[in-house]
Amino acid sequence: MFPVIDNVIVWPMPENLSALESLRWQLDAGIDETIGNEPHNRFAEVADAPVTLTEAPPPTPAPNVAPKPAVPAKPDPTKAAVKAAAVAEDQLHDACQLAGEAKNLDELKQALEKFDGCPLKKTATNLVFGDGAEDAKVVFIGEGPGAEEDRQGLPFVGPAGQLLDRMMASIGLSREQAFISNTVFWRPPGNRTPTTAEAAVCLPFVERMIELIDPQMLVVLGGPAAKSLLAETAGIGRLRGRWFEYATPRLSRPVPTMALYHPAYLLRSPSHKRETWADLLAIQEKLAE
Repeated sequence: MFPVIDNVIVWPMPENLSALESLRWQLDAGIDETIGNEPHNRFAEVADAPVTLTEAPPPTPAPNVAPKPAVPAKPDPTKAAVKAAAVAEDQLHDACQLAGEAKNLDELKQALEKFDGCPLKKTATNLVFGDGAEDAKVVFIGEGPGAEEDRQGLPFVGPAGQLLDRMMASIGLSREQAFISNTVFWRPPGNRTPTTAEAAVCLPFVERMIELIDPQMLVVLGGPAAKSLLAETAGIGRLRGRWFEYATPRLSRPVPTMALYHPAYLLRSPSHKRETWADLLAIQEKLAE
């Protein structure tokens, strides 16, 4: 019976081989490694070996990642518009109430000083109410105060105001015979044109001012003032030279109204002074009636 080494049958090596032939025979038989002199059953050794339980490593803690902030919901533009409209309506209601309670120009000015519904008040230096006589023949309403008007708190005191003084003097009017104001009572930042909302919230005070003075004539200076008081959409170039009637429930009669180019515009575009001179002559003729 042939010997078994590690469950492998070992064929017997022939006798009388030289050392070199013995090594060659072992290599041919697949014996290329010497482990020991005695055979070992490796399968039995593996079965009898004690089982060692290795403790599982603790779980790796998750990285400390800050939770993502909740994304705020986008505002609903419809709700925002409704809210803005409600606020504007409340401000307009307050303006109408304060203006309607004024019995003279001093009370109207005090009401404006208390009124916070116009956002221009937050950026302006002074309230620019008006200048002139309470029983003026003619009321001039411009667009809005400029930088010099904001500093002094008086309307039309800068270069445009000096030109307006000369325009009035050319037809025999002075500041003592007229009253000068604007569609808004605070300077718009950067001398920009007042917005529709800003003019609308100031309009009740402008209307009450005209009612309290009850002038013989109203002159609006520039396109924004003409659109605000005359409710016209045409440009000043089409509105000038024409007569309109201005009326409110508290006026005893409609007031003849003429639209002129704004003096500041005439300083930039002197070519329109000829047309303005013709309009001033029409005003003079109307006052003489």
